[in-house]
Formats: sequence, C-alpha cells, structure tokens
Amino acid sequence: MSTKMDYYQVLSVEKTSDGDVIKKAYRKLAMQ
Repeated sequence: MSTKMDYYQVLSVEKTSDGDVIKKAYRKLAMQ
C-alpha cells in the first residue's frame, strides 16, 4: 500500500507556482 504525498498541498502552493514561491513556502515551513 503506497500513498503519494502532494507536496504542493503540503507547502500550500499552487501547482503552477514558480520556483521562488515554492522556495519561500518551503523555508517558511522548515522554520516552524
């Protein structure tokens, strides 16, 4: 049984987001 994670949902960003938006969301989540 494998469950795939939606990393866009984890980061609360759209799938059409550019790299900068994704990086900012990742860093914000990592600092929590």
